[in-house]
Amino acid sequence: MSICPLCNGLRTISFECEDCGHLLKDEGKVTDYFDDYSPYMEIDLMKQVDGYPSTKSRHQCAHLFHCYYCGKDEIKFIHE
Repeated sequence: MSICPLCNGLRTISFECEDCGHLLKDEGKVTDYFDDYSPYMEIDLMKQVDGYPSTKSRHQCAHLFHCYYCGKDEIKFIHE
């Protein structure tokens, strides 16, 4: 079973904003924003409807990163 190191607090990863160069903040899994119950659903099930066809087969977790300086959102794929 694969686990996401960010979701489980095993490590942190820093990314810089592509537009302004400031650090992005991890806002969690993209699927957590689908509806009120999404964060409580089984992760592999949610990967089937996350809009990224290969996240399940490639053992990736799609995370939303946000730049609080310029407001840009970026999706980053974290290897599980």
